[in-house]
This record gives sequence, structure tokens and C-alpha cells, in this order.
Amino acid sequence: MALPLLLAPVLAGAFAGGGTRRWFGGRTDDRRAQAQEAKDAAAQAFYELDTAQREMRLSVETIRAVDDSPEARRALASFEDFGRRVDEVSHRYIQAIDAHDLDRDDLDAATAGRAREQLSRARDELDQVRRELERFAEGLGPLLGKAETQLARLAPAVERARQALRNAAEQLDATRGAGLRADDLAARLAALGPELTLLNEGAGRHGVAATLQRADRVTREAEAVRAEAARLPERAVEIDRRLVSLRTRAEALQTRTAQVGPVLSELRRGFALACWQDLQSVPEQAERGVTQAGERLAEARAARQEQRWADATALLATVRALLNSADEAVSAAGDRLRRLEAVRKDPQAEVERARFAVRDAQRLAMAGRHRPDPRHAAPLDAAAARLERAAAAVEEAGRHPDWWHFLEETRAVREDVARVVAAIREEQAAG
Repeated sequence: MALPLLLAPVLAGAFAGGGTRRWFGGRTDDRRAQAQEAKDAAAQAFYELDTAQREMRLSVETIRAVDDSPEARRALASFEDFGRRVDEVSHRYIQAIDAHDLDRDDLDAATAGRAREQLSRARDELDQVRRELERFAEGLGPLLGKAETQLARLAPAVERARQALRNAAEQLDATRGAGLRADDLAARLAALGPELTLLNEGAGRHGVAATLQRADRVTREAEAVRAEAARLPERAVEIDRRLVSLRTRAEALQTRTAQVGPVLSELRRGFALACWQDLQSVPEQAERGVTQAGERLAEARAARQEQRWADATALLATVRALLNSADEAVSAAGDRLRRLEAVRKDPQAEVERARFAVRDAQRLAMAGRHRPDPRHAAPLDAAAARLERAAAAVEEAGRHPDWWHFLEETRAVREDVARVVAAIREEQAAG
């Protein structure tokens, strides 16, 4: 789509002096002068169009190197169309130049007039296409600005990636110097080597957008390696601390597990079967959890010695989860005994606690109303009735009521009431 490289000889012919020309007076001389002026003007228009197209090509190539969006592709296609139009009008201009030798001695007035007309028309076509090309260039402003911004980011982004790799390598060496192997970090850093090679090959081979993305990715990953290498000594200390802490916790929980048996015995002697039946498996569950935690703890200690940091961290998390589960089971037995003894001693206190929650919610439901909203009144009435049934069941059970069921019922009443209160407050907040 390049313009024919005829500009230099054309302009040379256009502006050459008339050293050997013989001029004749009269009308022919006037027409010859007018044709020469038209030729000079056409040559200038041709030069200006060529310059505009060259400048436009630089802008388009900048966009092509960076932007592959649909908008950019449409712009590139439009420029290709302009190229064909430039070729067409340039060809007609050159034909007009070649068709008329204005230095001929025998040039007549009619021929000079035709030359002037054709050259003027060629100039007008060249000017028209140039103006359209300039308007097209103005419309490319946003795309070009974006592309130039991307290009401006390129060199700094690549340099940041290289620096990040150097920093990661230096930090890794320092960490190894402290006696920590960091094999996994070294492997991650080595995997970035091919990426650095691609960066060094440049955007000319791989494209600006792809190179920018690669540089950003290498920077992030190298920085992550550097940061983890810098934290590794602290991480090793933290793993050592957790090993000691979890071992101490496991030993304490082993002692507490041995106390679950007496708690269950007390529950069996003082309360109905339904109050403690679900706790029968607690001793075995807790013992199994503590045993498994001890096994994983030994594995975590071995992983720490072998500097398998990720494995050690994961195993310690497993140990903690096992101990939490065992701790909850052991605590559940003791908590059950305390709650049952407290409600057996003063069941009315539990009833009053739930009853107060119901009444407080009822007052809230009536605030600013002559009668409560049925959406609130119905569940509150149901909660009050449920509470009364639970209290009556305890009275009717005699010496060995199901205190645990009673506690579960009062808890459920409070939860039902809390949901109604939350709904009322949400409606009030909404206006």
C-alpha cells in the first residue's frame, strides 16, 4: 500500500528552472504559466498528502503493535481503505504529470489549458483525500493515546520484572545463608527463567500487550518468592512455637479426657437417660482425637526437620482441628452437667429468663400501635405457649424430668423471639 516513490523526480520536474525553454508571447505564454502554477500546486498537494500518510502510518503502526480491540481493528481497516484511495489519486496525479511536457517549445494554448485543468483536478483530489485523512487522524486520538501509554509502560515494566527477579534471587541466597533450604521457592524462581528469556526477546517478537502482561506476571511472582523467602526465618520460628504449643495443649487435653468418665457417671446417677445418652461416645471420641493429633504432630515435627514448610504448616492446621474437636466434646460433657445441675436447682429462673424475652418482644411489637402486627403477634404467642408447655412438662414429670429437653425448649423459645425482634427492628430501620 506504499505510495510510489516518485515524489522526488516529480517535484524536481515541477520546480526546475526553464534554462533551455523558449517562451513565446501572447496567450500561449499565459496558458503555459497557468499550467505551470497548477503543476506546482499539485506537486505541493502531493507532497502534503504523502507527509500526512507517512505520519498517519506511524500512528497506525503504534496502535497495531498494542491494541487488538474491535475498535482498533476497524481503525486499521479504515486506514487500509485510505491507502487504496491515496494510491488512486496519486496515480491520476502522476498520469497528469506524465501526459504534459510544459517545457515543450511547440506547446500550444489549448494543450496548456488542458494540462492546467487536469493538474488542478489532480490537486483538488489530493487535497480532498488529505483533509479526510487528517479528520481520520483526529478520530484516532483516544486509540493512539492509549497505545502510546502502553508503549511508555513497556520499558519500565520489563525493567521492574528483571529487578524483581534479581531481588528474589538475592533474598533466596540470604535465606539459604541462614541455613534454610527453601527448595520450593528456588524451584518457583527457576521456573521464571524462560519468562525472562521471552522478555529479553522483546515486544517486537512477542507483541507489546503480551510483553506487558508477561512483565507484570513475572514481577508479581518474583516478588511473591522474595517476600516468602524473607519471611521464611520467621515462619520457621513460628512453626517451632506452634509445635511446642500444640504438644502442650494435647497433653492437657489428654488429662481432661480422663476426667470425662466421672462426669458421665455423675450424669447417669442424677439425671434421666435422655439428658446424657448423646454423650456416651465422648470419651472414645476425645481419646481418638487426641491420639490422631499426636500422630499428626509427630509428622509435622518431621516435616519441620526436613524443611518441608508447606507440609509442616498443613499438618499443624490438622492437629489444631483435631484438638478443637476433642476439646469441644470434652467441654460438652462438663457443660452439660453444670447446666443440668443449675436448672434442677432453680428451674423457675430458666422459665423467667425465657418469659422476660417474650414479654420484652411483645412490648416492642406494640410500640406505637393499638394492636400488634399479626406477623409478629403469631410467632410471639406461639413462643409463649411453647414455654408454658415446657414448664408444665417438668411439673408433670415428677422426680426425674427431662431437664435437657426443658433447656432445649427454652433455648428454642428465646431464638424464636430473637427472630421476631430482629424483623421488627429491620422494619423500623426501613421506615
